[in-house]
Amino acid sequence: MADLLLGQTLSFAADPFTEGPGAARHESRGAVLIEGGIIRATGPADALRRAHPAARVTDCGDALLSAGFVDAHMHYPQTAIIASWGKRLIDWLNGYTFPEEMRFGDPAHAARAADTCLDLMLAQGTTTACSYATIHPESVDAFMAAAQRRGMRVLAGKTCMDRNAPDGLRDTAQSAHDDSRALIGRWHGVDRLSVVITPRFAPTSTRQQLEALGALWAEFPHLLMQTHLSEQSEEIAWVRALFPEARDYLDVYEMHGLLGPGAVFGHCIHLTARERARLLEAGAALVHCPTSNSFIGSGLFDLAGLKAEGQRVGLATDIGGGSSFSMLRTMAAAYEIAQLRGAAIHPAQLWWLATAGSAAALGLGDRIGNLVPGREADIVAVDLASTPAIAQRHARASDIWEALFPTIMMGDDRAIRQVWVAGRPVR
Repeated sequence: MADLLLGQTLSFAADPFTEGPGAARHESRGAVLIEGGIIRATGPADALRRAHPAARVTDCGDALLSAGFVDAHMHYPQTAIIASWGKRLIDWLNGYTFPEEMRFGDPAHAARAADTCLDLMLAQGTTTACSYATIHPESVDAFMAAAQRRGMRVLAGKTCMDRNAPDGLRDTAQSAHDDSRALIGRWHGVDRLSVVITPRFAPTSTRQQLEALGALWAEFPHLLMQTHLSEQSEEIAWVRALFPEARDYLDVYEMHGLLGPGAVFGHCIHLTARERARLLEAGAALVHCPTSNSFIGSGLFDLAGLKAEGQRVGLATDIGGGSSFSMLRTMAAAYEIAQLRGAAIHPAQLWWLATAGSAAALGLGDRIGNLVPGREADIVAVDLASTPAIAQRHARASDIWEALFPTIMMGDDRAIRQVWVAGRPVR
């Protein structure tokens, strides 16, 4: 049986960074027809009800129906250490991240962490995530199995590092290649799951490991490759000392076959002019992690400038360096950071980043991230008056953007009224 969801609807005909807010499509009383886990039609509610009288109707009132949020960069093993006090990047890794990740060789612990993380994300309206795991293949197995049980589309990879990490948290060039290859065979393309080739970042991989992962990517070029790039100034200096032969940080990855259209680079705050030009030329994706960038003091991502250049940009929580599971809070932080750089990001652009923009950054723009026919039915119903503070501001709104922006800036899980994953209600 087909399902018909009623409410306000928001979709995108194009990227609002290039086409302006008019690229968004809003219906004040719209509908979404779902059949077989796929969006089959959208349009005015009355017209779709007449056209599909046998459909099962869920009326969400004045809630906003949107594609579910897409988190393009996060670390599910860091769920338990989110909001830990007082560290910059390298200290964060040594003081919090590495001790926590040591625990993920235990499949039971990894399974509990994966369940907790995905349930928290769904509660915030996030229906797809691209995650780092740990060096343990069991950590990938746990995340994939948890997502599979929930019917979610997720991407994840074994985090590879063979130096500058504690005993018990290092692999080798060979095991990084072999474990990742085995995970590809076990999980990639199964249901809604994708494996991502995942060197943590240049400082924790030898040249031999980066070369091995580059060779693996050449063998499976349809996969994504995710890593970190130019997050903090100390990190960049460290990379320069470890790889003196490289022109810059990005060049380290390119020298080892880790740059191309399927590359997804987290952070990208302190890029040189050469790196920006090369990323654009290569068609790589950049992922903005605003709550993390402010929480651990990394810097101010040049969202407006990079989008004006034509860069592909997604948005992410970067749990647990990021301080919130909420993509609403992440949008708010992106707005605030852009303001500090002198650019006011429009609500349409923020919402696009958290949905269609992140989907495109992950190479999934034809499958998820937009409320249009043919996309998978990952949908969220957002209450635009979820708290007294938001409601009193919402009451004064003169258009959809004034109605939506208070929820972006002040909303939390109370704003997430309902969530559907592949057309199935999960919240």
